[in-house]
Amino acid sequence: ADGYYEYMTNECVYSTSDYSDMVYLRSLSFNKDVFLQFNSTVGKFVGFTELGVMNAERLKKDQAILQQSKAEVDRFCRHNAQICDPSVRDKA
Repeated sequence: ADGYYEYMTNECVYSTSDYSDMVYLRSLSFNKDVFLQFNSTVGKFVGFTELGVMNAERLKKDQAILQQSKAEVDRFCRHNAQICDPSVRDKA
């Protein structure tokens, strides 16, 4: 129907069993277009649209949000991978 579609995804991307290459990505999208993303490898927010650039600049100035976002690779990604990976790897 006619309306707006906004959503956020959190992704953990890695290929090694020791998680040394793990990357945390938080993407914010509006009507299927990513307008803002945090990448733990880059360590900052990146805007892809005018709105995204404006928000990225604002978020880069907030050290608490930056530190919290950088910590998500350990708190969210590694934590959950350590719980879920063994059951997946044992099934292979």
